[in-house]
Amino acid sequence: MKNIMLIVLVLLVSLTSCGTAEPIPATQAIEPTSTVDRPISSPTLDPNESPPRNAQNEFKTDFTRHSVPYSDILSGGPPKDGIPAIDQPQFVSVQEADSWLRSPEPVILIEVGEDARAYPIQILMWHEIVNDTVGGEPLIVTFCPLCNTAIAFKRTVDGQVLDFGTTGRLRYSNLIMYDRPTESWWQQATGEAIVGELLGKQLEFYPATIIAWEDFADQFPDGQVLSQDTGFSRSYGRNPYFGYDDINNSPFLYDGPRTPNQLPPIARVLTIDLNGDAVAYPYDTLSELVVINDVVGAMEVSVFWQSGVASPLDTSDTATGRDVGTGAAFSRLVNGQLLTFTWDGTLIKDQGTNSTWDIFGRATDGELQGTQLTPVVAINHFWFSWAAFKPETRVYVP
Repeated sequence: MKNIMLIVLVLLVSLTSCGTAEPIPATQAIEPTSTVDRPISSPTLDPNESPPRNAQNEFKTDFTRHSVPYSDILSGGPPKDGIPAIDQPQFVSVQEADSWLRSPEPVILIEVGEDARAYPIQILMWHEIVNDTVGGEPLIVTFCPLCNTAIAFKRTVDGQVLDFGTTGRLRYSNLIMYDRPTESWWQQATGEAIVGELLGKQLEFYPATIIAWEDFADQFPDGQVLSQDTGFSRSYGRNPYFGYDDINNSPFLYDGPRTPNQLPPIARVLTIDLNGDAVAYPYDTLSELVVINDVVGAMEVSVFWQSGVASPLDTSDTATGRDVGTGAAFSRLVNGQLLTFTWDGTLIKDQGTNSTWDIFGRATDGELQGTQLTPVVAINHFWFSWAAFKPETRVYVP
């Protein structure tokens, strides 16, 4: 049955994601006890290795420069730009979007100053990349369905603002992007250029949180929402990867290191990587504890969890999947004071002032009401994906 599902998935991705359809008329973030029992090693590169098949026909990339074996890179089915990035995003009001987004449906929240925007997963599922400018900051908002990774980056590199597209290739099932000026290839999971002129350059992460549409609409009634008017004809709201995130499934198009057995490969984790310390917080653990106080890379952090967010990869409808919840991470320092957060069974509170806090890291009641915690870059992954790129990760154990 699983093999049938995967074959169907290949056909769906190849046929529905290709670009052949006719077009239709914050606060400054902090960047980014079980251990993985395998050593970290650098890949052995063959200087005579040929680039991925057909790549030289599609790209002007300098393929003599690469930091990963080309044998690690697989075709995802569609060619270059076959999954079309959104380069001129249009936005609508919360009131207008409420007519086609449902309460538990997942959206990616980006805040830059007073500019708050929601990027519905139902749209990113079909485009994977949005080149945007939020609050004056050029950003790229990305989503890789096969790894469940919603990641935002600043897209300014060495003073140049880059636009990005999809290569149609994957490494460890993860999206490989390319920048349009140099056509260097970039790994979405790490933000690193792995092929081409900009080899070794690193995109700067920007906080991006998956939340329920209802929570965005309540918190940001004047926010902007990515419009379904993308210039492409796609079945927004339909999930072509339905059933993929079943915990018993194996990763699709994955040809990487053996996944450490602390967790099932498709287990959801929220990950933090600070100062060389990488930690994965399993969603199962987060849903039980709701609040975790931890130290990552010598930095005091807290991770909050909230229910009420649908899995976009469960059913054929992105809004009707099972409730998988969501997590977000913040610094515990407020005006020089170290806070310790607890869950009283109903509310998140800090022990020092007994103020109440929400999933956005905002004090909604109490002495610190109105205070905003500084967000920490924390990224959703399936365990197999994170472990493939960060094998040194420790999995949080209460």
